[in-house]
Amino acid sequence: MNSDSPIVFVVDDDYRVREALSSLIASVGLRVVVFASAAEFLQSEKPDSPACLVLDMELPDTSGLELQRELAGGDGPPIVFITGHGDIPSSVRAMKAGAVEFLTKPFRELDMLDAVKLALQRDQSRIESEKASSGLKSSFGTLTPREREIMALVASGLMNKQVAGKIGVSEVTVKVHRGRIMQKMGARSLADLVRMAEALGIRPSAT
Repeated sequence: MNSDSPIVFVVDDDYRVREALSSLIASVGLRVVVFASAAEFLQSEKPDSPACLVLDMELPDTSGLELQRELAGGDGPPIVFITGHGDIPSSVRAMKAGAVEFLTKPFRELDMLDAVKLALQRDQSRIESEKASSGLKSSFGTLTPREREIMALVASGLMNKQVAGKIGVSEVTVKVHRGRIMQKMGARSLADLVRMAEALGIRPSAT
């Protein structure tokens, strides 16, 4: 199992629960790291791999909801809440704040594994989206100022001739720039380029 493989963090002050969850999660081939408190979890090193957090609602140093709020400001992993004293208001707050699941002890092992699977899939999607966004920004950074200007105009729906007239160059020049833009951005079609421009928030300058 390499360092890029998914990892499940478990935070629960009950040793028996930590042991049971560790065995259950490891039984399906997942890495698992357990903590007895929120402080231990916050101080630990987090890998870049997809992760999820199985979090007890009641902890000795803080509540699960408080830890959820603290993690919300950064890139904390998706959370699966567990509790021995489930109440509707707490579960509603947890789910509204983005929790994947809220399970009341004793929970079914299959329900836990399903929730963990969903949480890891959600985090994997987030990582892939962030990588794609980073790659897109990197590619856009290789464009010259003129190419960026033309990309914005082309993506807005203007034809080469219209772009040429708008910026005061020949249509041939626009075609050359457009070809370079497509190559640098890795766009296979105009539709691709339009999607990229939208993702980057690129709009023609109001001049």
